[in-house]
Amino acid sequence: MKNLNRRTFIKTTSLAGLGLMAGNTVLAADFPTVRVAANKRNFSSPVIETTIQRMKSSVKDAELGWLFENCFPNTLDTTVIFKTKNGRPDTFVITGDIHAMWLRDSTAQVWPYLPLIKQDPQLKDLIAGVINRQTECILIDPYANAFNDGPGKSEWMSDHTEMKAELHERKWELDSLCYTVRLAYHYWKTSGDTSVFDEKWMQAARLIITTCREQQRLTDRGKYRFGRTTSWSTDTVPGNGYGNNTKPNGLIHSIFRPSDDATLYPFLIPSNLFAVVSFRQLAEISEQVTKDAAFAKECTAFANQVETAIKKFAIISHPVYGQIYAMEVDGFGNCLLQDDANVPNLLSLPYLGAVKATDPIYQNTRRFVLSESNPYFFKGKAAEGIGSPHTLVNQIWPMSIIMRAMTSNNDPEILAQLKFLKNTHAGTGFMHESFDKDDASKFTRKWFAWANTLFGELMLKIERERPHLLKQNF
Repeated sequence: MKNLNRRTFIKTTSLAGLGLMAGNTVLAADFPTVRVAANKRNFSSPVIETTIQRMKSSVKDAELGWLFENCFPNTLDTTVIFKTKNGRPDTFVITGDIHAMWLRDSTAQVWPYLPLIKQDPQLKDLIAGVINRQTECILIDPYANAFNDGPGKSEWMSDHTEMKAELHERKWELDSLCYTVRLAYHYWKTSGDTSVFDEKWMQAARLIITTCREQQRLTDRGKYRFGRTTSWSTDTVPGNGYGNNTKPNGLIHSIFRPSDDATLYPFLIPSNLFAVVSFRQLAEISEQVTKDAAFAKECTAFANQVETAIKKFAIISHPVYGQIYAMEVDGFGNCLLQDDANVPNLLSLPYLGAVKATDPIYQNTRRFVLSESNPYFFKGKAAEGIGSPHTLVNQIWPMSIIMRAMTSNNDPEILAQLKFLKNTHAGTGFMHESFDKDDASKFTRKWFAWANTLFGELMLKIERERPHLLKQNF
């Protein structure tokens, strides 16, 4: 939910064409076509179509198979603009209902296709194009979270920050830069292709480290400031645009969360843990590909420094759950104990490679965030799951349900999440940003590509690791 319009619930009007409804479950024997027609898709891939057909034949529950058919290709069908620019692939990726490219979302939207790129050279080029475009975006402004497709208009041009014509929004979110590293690193590891690591990419990599060093704020508050004239307190920041006060301790400030909401305490721990992973990935690329040993050493030292600070300042002793990770801290001893549905969050840490799923502190943290001790964990008639201050109270995010299943090693827990997802798409055939805990027909964002492809990623993970779960009806 990136703007004020998304704070209003969007009620679906498409149920009449989907057959009779029992609660939120479609009863029609044959599910209607809701995917974009083939001749209107932005990008088509034979391996994607083969994957869809394979999954539909192997998933016993017809509705889950139908959801996969709709959701998995949604990014390619509707959000990518793929072309060649200066002889190199270039891909602009909108989020869905907003015609702008978020660094975070664009990575997450194409991420589930990475394992398939060896089977489709054009799909490989499309993802290389995302990396190339992200590189250009970072060089335009490493503090921006969202970009236009070239110079254009934005509803946020009046924000009190250094806006440029190429920017859609300029909220400093540490995870935005981490996601660009994640995509480039795993693209290389999957394909073996190093062509994306050109001089521009190396400049962007150095700028990532420089920006994150600035946001440690060890000697001063840095040059980044942000303000917005708005009635929503989470859409702007205090402290004359610098955010709330902190005590420098080696952690990196993130003035906004992945939800695009302002942090309360700017040391956002999931993003700092993510940064440790990203810096080490930058070091490996520098050692093995770009042959810059000095930069590799700098990245490794930075990762170690942040990791040490996390161990010292981010682990809190909870009276019920024991040692857990706080979501945010300020260095003065204050902390925020909750989780937010947006990734990176505390629940997603193993998914991002930041901790092992078996880590005792993570397991304690997981028990906390999936309990009513977390003020944004909601249970209702429709489902249970984590929400976000971004959508206020009593709103569950399908993304959190998907991530719970993605990070679980428990068959009953995974099955329960699949049932929630099947029963809360409100007859649309797609995932949404959030839905009311008691009535899934009250939802936000009818077109949210990240949640759709993440659902597809979950289904493929289950097929790969626990295929017996897909042989059940729900």
